[in-house]
Amino acid sequence: MFTHNASHPSRRLLRLAGPVAAACAATALAVPAAVAAPVGTTSQPHAGYSWSPRPTGVQEQFRGLAAVDKQVAWVSGEKGSVLRTTDGGRHWQDVSPSAAKDAGLALRDIEAWDSKHAEALSIGEGDDSRIFRTDDGGKTWQQVFTNSDPKAFYDCMAFDVHGIGLAMSDPVDGHFRIARTVDGGRSWTALPTKGMPPALTNEFGFAASGTCLVTAQDQRDASWGEFWFATGGESPRVFHTTNAGATWTAERAPVRPGDAAGIYSIAFKNSRSGVAVGGDYTAPDDGSDSAAVKRGRSSWKASNSSLGGYRSGVAYVPGPGNVVVAVGPTGSDVSVNGGRNWSSFDDTAYDGIHCATDGACWASGPDGVVATLKTPQSH
Repeated sequence: MFTHNASHPSRRLLRLAGPVAAACAATALAVPAAVAAPVGTTSQPHAGYSWSPRPTGVQEQFRGLAAVDKQVAWVSGEKGSVLRTTDGGRHWQDVSPSAAKDAGLALRDIEAWDSKHAEALSIGEGDDSRIFRTDDGGKTWQQVFTNSDPKAFYDCMAFDVHGIGLAMSDPVDGHFRIARTVDGGRSWTALPTKGMPPALTNEFGFAASGTCLVTAQDQRDASWGEFWFATGGESPRVFHTTNAGATWTAERAPVRPGDAAGIYSIAFKNSRSGVAVGGDYTAPDDGSDSAAVKRGRSSWKASNSSLGGYRSGVAYVPGPGNVVVAVGPTGSDVSVNGGRNWSSFDDTAYDGIHCATDGACWASGPDGVVATLKTPQSH
């Protein structure tokens, strides 16, 4: 659902997992499930990066992903499924919330603190947008938020280390809608839009990987209540708050605009360094004008080189240096200078990537695919 031209099929393709969307997605994302060898000369400088599969045994598409550490990760799927591993992906448990599973809700985002505590966001019009919480590793779930506005459509959510969480909806009556929790996700309230800049004509968010709304990956170097979210449409922008969603600023970013184009994923290493990726979902092989970087108070600037295609997820790799990895339906790219230059290193389809504070990076995507990242240091 979008405020403008809500029925446009290219947008709904990333919204709801209905029969038409599933068929289109299967065509657009049909690539080999096995991890491929590094791609040609473009990946030669960084050939030490590769993915190590962690098979789930499930064919569902997992866009939601939460990496806790090297051993613990959660994924959430298009048909209401949640899987959890506590042994580095050797075994997976189905810990799905029955309410989401029975209703076939698309769980596009999952956030987890450890092996016991997690929250999953389902997308959809009206009360299909819900948030589920577990405190016992998925044995039981509580529905802690149900969208009551038929015009709202929630795309993604994020939490900071202070227990503040935000969830972002597409524009309602000309403004993006934010729901907030201040108790670690146990209760949520939709905020007034007084401090939100007006949405532009044909502006919206993408529920592609649960990373259209983020906090800084290094919370030790971030402000209290600091969040960012990104948009697509005719003029992609990045919104920023430093007071837990009470007020926002918005800045345009040089990422390709279009009816199915814009920023699909953002990541911030800290309050000063950010990267945005996206492109056009209907042109998955074209990675031109699909990445931008932010440094300090300077404006967003386009990356110096193109991505290997449209990308739906991006994350900083913890550790020394300024390494960033982006993933999408045609493969993965790595940058060793914070997103200014990119090199492709794999052609497996992934939707999302998330890196834990201990350095572990996980990816997930179609046909139940999950993998962990190998770096030059880990080989």
